Amino acid sequence: MRKVNNIVVVGVGQMGKGIAQVCLMAGYNVTLMDIQEDIIKNAVNYIKNGLNKLESKGQLLGGLTTTGILKNLNTTTNLIDAVNDADYIIEAIIEKLDIKQKVCKGALDNSPDHCIFASNTSSIRITDIAKTSKKPANVIGMHFFNPAPLMRLIEIIAGEKSSKEAIDIGVEVGESLPCLRGERYVPQVLKDRPGFIVNRVLAPGRIYSDYIYDLAYKKGIPWEQVDADVSNPKAPMSQLVVADFVGRDVSLHTAEYYAETLSSDFAPGEFVRKQVAEGNLGQKTGRGFYDWSKGRPKPDLSKKAGIVNPMVYTAIQANEGCRILEEGVCQSWKVIDEAILAGMNFPGPMKSATENYKQMVELLEEYSEKLKKSYIKPVELLRSGEFVDMV
Repeated sequence: MRKVNNIVVVGVGQMGKGIAQVCLMAGYNVTLMDIQEDIIKNAVNYIKNGLNKLESKGQLLGGLTTTGILKNLNTTTNLIDAVNDADYIIEAIIEKLDIKQKVCKGALDNSPDHCIFASNTSSIRITDIAKTSKKPANVIGMHFFNPAPLMRLIEIIAGEKSSKEAIDIGVEVGESLPCLRGERYVPQVLKDRPGFIVNRVLAPGRIYSDYIYDLAYKKGIPWEQVDADVSNPKAPMSQLVVADFVGRDVSLHTAEYYAETLSSDFAPGEFVRKQVAEGNLGQKTGRGFYDWSKGRPKPDLSKKAGIVNPMVYTAIQANEGCRILEEGVCQSWKVIDEAILAGMNFPGPMKSATENYKQMVELLEEYSEKLKKSYIKPVELLRSGEFVDMV
């Protein structure tokens, strides 16, 4: 297997800068590439601050120092210059297929023949990204979870033409990257379907979320109370803070993509369309569900709205878990649960489903009618309970 020394991170915004930091911490030579100089400067400052904090706490392993690590860091706004001697490219740009295709083609056309192009897409099929490239065998998915230094999961996704060597290199690189919260979990996604494992299983929950957000908006219910309904009180960030952190535009684009590739039932709700139209995208614009002008909001979750049934989310997710098992995206419900725990810091739905699938079937029948969304009707594998033996 070819050795990876030089990694290029293309797109160093919210996700890319964290990816670049862990690549540097693993000892790779890293080049940051973005079309905007101010984004690169912000990323460099983020990395320096992150490394300095770790060094002050004695958490840089092997006697490394911030100064020593940063000697391996380069930056550029020119894609061709960035990939000239790259062994491995990690793309972390906007979730737009045509833009990803353009970057993929440009990167592989101007990099060494052995170079691997790994897209950090959260939902788009790797096969589609590779379509315009002359080297589709070198294109894989490498899906990190935000923030990359803290979240253990990295999904490695095979496109229809990805080579085994490219996948093996992707797994090896993923497993080499340090994580501040434990050992990396790097599962292979066996079939190139939208959303892969974690985001795919969680995706249909947005159908219920949009129903809740639209209902709350129309009734004038405070967002803190809705947040209290949908959030795990032990999570580092509440659900609506996370939604703002990710970006409401990202949520809209992802919903539109799933509506196109999976079912029209994913079409974005009225309120998220309003947020995006008004430019209230979350942290990046200073306002989303919350006001971010004074830093990360700390919502009071002491009072609930009482409009959410948490079991509906679990049932919808378990149903989607059974759907991706039917599709062959993975072969074990335990992989689904472990991936969600590693990527989201909360338990997956499948263990609960092994014990409660009959009740989940009844709940999904009720809510598919209530929301008028046939996509969340129970699939056959959940109805039958045969997934229980797929361990």
